[in-house]
Amino acid sequence: MATVTLLPYWKAKEGKLAEVKALCPSLVDLISNEKNCTYVSFAFKEDTMLVREGYEGAAGVLEHLDIAGPHFGPLFDAADLQKLEVIASAEDIKALQEPLKDLNPTFYSVEF
Repeated sequence: MATVTLLPYWKAKEGKLAEVKALCPSLVDLISNEKNCTYVSFAFKEDTMLVREGYEGAAGVLEHLDIAGPHFGPLFDAADLQKLEVIASAEDIKALQEPLKDLNPTFYSVEF
């Protein structure tokens, strides 16, 4: 099974960067303990946060949405999702297009 990489880019709302950073430790703990999570990290450049996440196939991403999704309310209150990039096999992309459509992701198909 191939790893699916998610790269969500978040921009902290005015005056909310400290709040965004304060949310990170609990989110890393929650996400890294998901059965199908292979890696997760949060990186910052000024008021932009890049999350680097890896999951075992589309099923791992869907499980992540079920487990972690309900915990993202405070993050959406403090930051705006700027873009979401998904790097996956063609088969996994097909399985993720509908469930991720509201996030308007850009899909990259792994070929080599």
